[in-house]
Amino acid sequence: MKALIKNFLIIFLVLLIISGVFSLFSPTSEIEKNLTITDLVQKINQGDVKKIVVSGDDLLISYQNDTNAISHKETETSLSQSLINYGVDKEQLIRVGVENQTKENNWLGFLSLISIVAPLLLFGLFFWSIFKQSKAGAMQAFDFTKAKARLFGADGQTKEMITFKDVAGLKEAKEELQEIVDFLKNPKKYLKMGARIPRGVLLVGPSGVGKTMLARAVAGESNVPFFSISGSEFVELFVGVGASRARDLFATAKKAGTSIIFIDELDAVGRARGSGMGGGHDEREQTLNQILVEMDGFERNDTRIVMAATNRPDVLDSALLRPGRFDRKIILDLPDIEDREQILKIHCKGKPMSLNVNLREMAERTPGFSGADLANVINEAALLSARKNKTQVFQEDLLESIEKVLLGPERKSYILSKKEKEIAAFHEAGHALAASFMYIEEPVRKVSIVARGMAAGYTLKVPTEEKKMKTKSEFLNDMAILLAGFSAEKIKFKEITTGAANDLARATELARRIVMQYGMSSLGPVTFGEKDEMVYLGREISGQKNYSEKVAAKIDKEVAKLINDAQKEAEKILIQKKDLLDKVAKTLIEKETIERKEFEELIGKKEIKKNKSEPILELIKPSTKKEKSINVKIRRV
Repeated sequence: MKALIKNFLIIFLVLLIISGVFSLFSPTSEIEKNLTITDLVQKINQGDVKKIVVSGDDLLISYQNDTNAISHKETETSLSQSLINYGVDKEQLIRVGVENQTKENNWLGFLSLISIVAPLLLFGLFFWSIFKQSKAGAMQAFDFTKAKARLFGADGQTKEMITFKDVAGLKEAKEELQEIVDFLKNPKKYLKMGARIPRGVLLVGPSGVGKTMLARAVAGESNVPFFSISGSEFVELFVGVGASRARDLFATAKKAGTSIIFIDELDAVGRARGSGMGGGHDEREQTLNQILVEMDGFERNDTRIVMAATNRPDVLDSALLRPGRFDRKIILDLPDIEDREQILKIHCKGKPMSLNVNLREMAERTPGFSGADLANVINEAALLSARKNKTQVFQEDLLESIEKVLLGPERKSYILSKKEKEIAAFHEAGHALAASFMYIEEPVRKVSIVARGMAAGYTLKVPTEEKKMKTKSEFLNDMAILLAGFSAEKIKFKEITTGAANDLARATELARRIVMQYGMSSLGPVTFGEKDEMVYLGREISGQKNYSEKVAAKIDKEVAKLINDAQKEAEKILIQKKDLLDKVAKTLIEKETIERKEFEELIGKKEIKKNKSEPILELIKPSTKKEKSINVKIRRV
């Protein structure tokens, strides 16, 4: 409808413009009528004709009263001879001016022709556009149930295919998928042995670890067509469209022969049935039923493989995970330090990197980063270098990009008052000191009161070793570090500010997980609370409470005790290190940012290199008796 109105307005404006052009070029005098030669002779004899303009056989007659008329002469005779033959008075004819103006009359004839043809052409164009739109709408109606899968590889390649060499890390996942690649290359070898290759391969892992990339690498290694579609592309407003698209997708892949069908974000259509609000006629459930039926319809010699990716395997329907459908589950973890270094090398290709770039240091500073996060870090560093008109990417650009990805860009317009700057400095100094003396093996790499993102200041502490599991004491230390900023404000200013709100929320959440999920409290090895499986519009409504009010009161009491103990521990350290707290805070107020080397010099910590049986860090011997009584635990490796 909008397109129709738009076309109508365009045609209306074109007609107005043409009418204006005609009004400009049309003669100002009014044409009376078309005269015959007899009438023209009569007018000449009466002395009414002032001038005759001859253009070929066409005559333009101008009267004495400045009106005009049109006539035509005989083709093979001159005008004067024709008029004499019809009895014109020669004396009156001599008084009439005769002029030949062929060009002007040709222009007038051309305008006359345009005035007839142009409206016909415009109306024809108008109706042609209407018919074209109606035809396109009809074709779209027929294509509505077609799958919108993107085809990669083989003849339908739209992007450069990748192989396992282009995917860093994920060693175990690659080894698991080699069997799928071998089957796609040599299906007869397995069929002769009576083996049934897994029909469905489910890639499970956090966002950004490379699930889609790994699936494309399988297609690249096996050199087969790769049909990629998102789970959300099945679901439409009308019931049955998703099921039709699923049928079309599997039928198209069957025509292609040996191929891979990849469904990204499978949880969009694969959630457990019976937990929604729509019942059996729900569009999502019908789509899921059709996918299940299609995967059951594979013959033994069928060479299609269905691959899918999700980061929510807990919500998938059990029918999807049974043998014969997605019976192969491959877990993809976040990359470790070695894998991160390899991923960084891949993303650095094609970028002018400086000779001082140390990707190992970058890998050490990015624990918990996924492959997508690391790609973003390299891209941000390249953008930063280009913004500064550099010709190469330097190490300082890479380090700054890590902070930008973690916390956001610097907010230079966020200017603190003198009092607020002092509060922020003591707050961050409290975090840094607590982290430094609770985790001696995990150095504090940077302390800053320059605002980034939502944070007015930040302390970066990166572990030297990656851990998959944590103990209760480590959780308590983390809580104490979170509450150290709160405690520093309380010790220095005898009151607290809103700057510690985020720290308090994170410490409280951690305390609740210690009690309710990890069984690390006095309540014993019991977990409390269950997730409600009821889903509405793709979101969990609430959690299920599986404990009494009396137990809930004990949980609240235990959480409060953990938080209070952590706050007291942080306050104890900061009181003991009050001189260092003042020293670090004053340096922050002056410089705003303190790097690792300067921070360790301020607190009296130095790095030493000894044998593996000796401590890797030690405290420089203090000069006062008060500091000599402090016991610092040294980690041995």
